[in-house]
Amino acid sequence: MNDRISLFFEGHQKAFTCVQSDLSERLPQMAEALIDCLRAGHKILVMGNGGSAADAQHFAAELVGRFSGERRALPAIALTTDTSILTAVANDFGFDEIFKRQVQALAAPGDVVLAISTSGNSNNVYRGLLEARNTGCKTVALLGGDGGRIAEMVDEPLVVSVPETPHIQEMHAMILHLLCRLIDDAFIHGGDTE
Repeated sequence: MNDRISLFFEGHQKAFTCVQSDLSERLPQMAEALIDCLRAGHKILVMGNGGSAADAQHFAAELVGRFSGERRALPAIALTTDTSILTAVANDFGFDEIFKRQVQALAAPGDVVLAISTSGNSNNVYRGLLEARNTGCKTVALLGGDGGRIAEMVDEPLVVSVPETPHIQEMHAMILHLLCRLIDDAFIHGGDTE
């Protein structure tokens, strides 16, 4: 059991080192895309499957609510939360359409669509991103492994280049918290609290 615990911590540290060394210079670009979107009066739509769906909801909640300080509510929608929409679209059009249909209904030019996918290959996420591009949205993604096909088609991909899904998810959660901190800094310390 102790070996299993040690190996898990080693995997986590490896993933953390990967993010710190490979993504530190790219994180500000994603943060700026999100901040610019919000300052311009647009919204952020977030999507993912499974644990990434939970991350999408968590991120939207931090923006609409608050992360670490007092600021105005910021418009963010997790496309993973409305069970009536998800089940209706999955039943009537197929599971691959659940994000595409919501992007069609809710996105507008200037919005940012944030995809979270540990594999980078989720077909429903990919199709949602294609619709976002067609709508005139900026597309950003948190990915894992080699980034999959999603890395090649989004404006700003951040890829946690490790193979273990749990460690990718841990790093995605950390990155989302860091993005929340940078957004808070822009809206609290940037003088936009109302």
